[in-house]
Amino acid sequence: MAPPLPDESGTPSADAVGADLHYRRALDQGQFLIQRCGACDRSVFYPRMVCPHCGSDRLDWFAPSGAATVYSTTVVRGRPQDGGDRNVALLDLAEGVRMMSRVDGIAPADVKIGMAVQARVLMAEDGGKVVFVPADVAQAIPSGDGVAA
Repeated sequence: MAPPLPDESGTPSADAVGADLHYRRALDQGQFLIQRCGACDRSVFYPRMVCPHCGSDRLDWFAPSGAATVYSTTVVRGRPQDGGDRNVALLDLAEGVRMMSRVDGIAPADVKIGMAVQARVLMAEDGGKVVFVPADVAQAIPSGDGVAA
């Protein structure tokens, strides 16, 4: 099973709370973590207790690079009073996993398949969220802006 994070992080081990809760608590602390299987060395996302590739329970947590490519995207239309249009995207992380999120920092219609993006943890009222920004925008964001890579 996955070992606990260092005590000073305050995040409990996956054994104590389940992989999903471990992932969400890390996000709430500004950390984006995914898993890697110690048996087959493949990355895993969405958090699990057993590797979907080989069945091993030797899953370890690590911080991915955050580099990703837009695999698919769509614009969800919304009324202006409800926040307007937004995008929903499937993103392929450099580590070989795919996740659903959104791309911030540009208009929803400007998100394109194949676009290079970078993950950020956005702290919201209901907890940390993984969002992405275009890679060129990510380089322009100064540290200390309220989001963590």
